[in-house]
Amino acid sequence: MGGGRGGGTPATVAASRAGVAFSTHAYRHDPAAGGYGAEAARALGREPARVFKTLVAEVDGALTVALVPVSASLSLKALAAAVGGKRAAMADPAVAERATGYVRGGISPLGQRRRLPTVLDASAAEHPTILVSAGRRGLEIELAPADLAALTDARTAPIAR
Repeated sequence: MGGGRGGGTPATVAASRAGVAFSTHAYRHDPAAGGYGAEAARALGREPARVFKTLVAEVDGALTVALVPVSASLSLKALAAAVGGKRAAMADPAVAERATGYVRGGISPLGQRRRLPTVLDASAAEHPTILVSAGRRGLEIELAPADLAALTDARTAPIAR
């Protein structure tokens, strides 16, 4: 098992309960920094291609989580196709917060209030580990992409552009 409970967020508790190896990385969140994922990559000295942002979109009206590197953008068209839908749009932040139980900038794909369909960008497989939000601003969890996919029941598809 990796580096501990990381403050006991629902995300780290979920990873601990599942018995997967992980570590947590904390940094001081700067509200003026802009882009949460890019801030995490800079603050932790990690390449942006290994730090993934958690985005919540609506595909044909159903909330869906997309995980893409902070160095890329989400292709809404590719996300819709990945889940067999026709149309995708970014979810309203308040709706995303209510559905996941996390605040914007701290939404983790792990330990969400309600498990949402999840799609992990195919580029994750290029790395032995990736980082995603651990459930609060200023805290990331690092784990193997296969473990993240298993814990979130994610499908993998090329959804980044």
